Amino acid sequence: MKSLIENRFGLLVLVLVALAALYGVAFATRPKAVAAPVPGASKVPVASVTTVCPDPGEAVVGVVTPPGGQDRGAATLAAGGKTLATLDTPGNLWNEKVPAKSPPLVVTATGGMAAGLETAQTREETEGAHRGLAGVRCTEPVASTWLVGPGPSAADVTLYLTNADLSPAIVEIMVYSGEGPVVADSGGAFALKPGQSRTIKVKDLASSPLVMAVEVRTGSGRVTAAARAIMNGGRGVDWLPVSAAPATRVVVPGIPGGGGKRELLVASVTETDTLVEVKALTPDGTYALKGRELIEVPAGSVATLDLSTGIGGQPSALVLTSDTPIVAGVIATGTGERSDVAFTAGATPIDLGSMVADNRTGGKRSSRLLLTAPDAAGKVSVQVVPSKGEAPPPFEVNITGSRTREVKLPKMGDPFSVVVLPLPGSGPVYGGRVMDESVKGGLALTAQPLAPARLWALVPPITESVATVLP
Repeated sequence: MKSLIENRFGLLVLVLVALAALYGVAFATRPKAVAAPVPGASKVPVASVTTVCPDPGEAVVGVVTPPGGQDRGAATLAAGGKTLATLDTPGNLWNEKVPAKSPPLVVTATGGMAAGLETAQTREETEGAHRGLAGVRCTEPVASTWLVGPGPSAADVTLYLTNADLSPAIVEIMVYSGEGPVVADSGGAFALKPGQSRTIKVKDLASSPLVMAVEVRTGSGRVTAAARAIMNGGRGVDWLPVSAAPATRVVVPGIPGGGGKRELLVASVTETDTLVEVKALTPDGTYALKGRELIEVPAGSVATLDLSTGIGGQPSALVLTSDTPIVAGVIATGTGERSDVAFTAGATPIDLGSMVADNRTGGKRSSRLLLTAPDAAGKVSVQVVPSKGEAPPPFEVNITGSRTREVKLPKMGDPFSVVVLPLPGSGPVYGGRVMDESVKGGLALTAQPLAPARLWALVPPITESVATVLP
């Protein structure tokens, strides 16, 4: 019996030794583990867009979705609960004058009408305080909006806020001036109910600034924010375009050529003074402004720089570089006995393409694109989308690296939209659209930086995890 037990234990030891040997061989010869690729965000077509035109009364509003969409969809235009139109065909430009005293126009698009939807409002006056061209790209609700331009001491500036969402929003308004941050007695905080719109005079928040930068920020919810400036002394009117978010490198495109004053505004939005390097990009090339290559901006304030002689009346863009985040814009004043004003601001490259919904040419009216390639050479396709008739074939535009190119848009009898798409191999392209008209007493003008088209949305990856359902 003892011998049998010993044999059984001996057999067990031999089995364990054999298994260990096999495991050792398998461990030594196993293939190296390859880390599974981390899934990235997926790019999907935009399926829903809401934009708000802040004050469309007696203005011409253009609404269009780029041609080529295959999916069905619809865009609804409503003001004060009243539907003005319903659109269902991409590539068809809706361009109509909205009745006086209309509330903000809310454009809601779904499906195939949402991808790339663009809206804009343009108002022209030949007399009175509103004399001039005033145009603005109608914006979508966001959590933060930056605006740069003249302050209440230089203009009558009005903020237009709209909560187009279904939930309440809390809005905080911060004003930066040449003297530093300004906080109103109210603290600059306001509540907006779902669907509510509100106008606010900036002088009620900050009465003294000659120049300013404004951030409209939501603690909860999302709102659209726009600002119109009526210059003192009848010196013109226009809307302040939305500026790109604060960054250490800012490109300000779409500065019109011609005579008149050009003034750069730079705001430091941190608690640190900063030194900003300024370079101009013109059709002739890139150069530092002689004697004005650097501008010092105190912490939390706005500094100015006169560019009138520096860019020599050429269409141009500016590249600003600093150690801390900044926002920037340019005030362009026209010529004539009764001048008009236009504004442009820091922008982002149009990597996904861009679209301007409302343009006019013919007679005494002119519209042109100012395209800038601050780094490598750029190449884009330009497609005109008329409100009536067949669209002309698109044409290609090459932009030399580190230069700005002016592209005059063709003469059309009716308002039209224009689509700008980067072509393969193109470097980053920034741009602006300038529209002007010769009127009694001088030139009326307006400018609009090109914004990336609302074509795609990035959706984060979805993974299986119990964390999804845990509180």
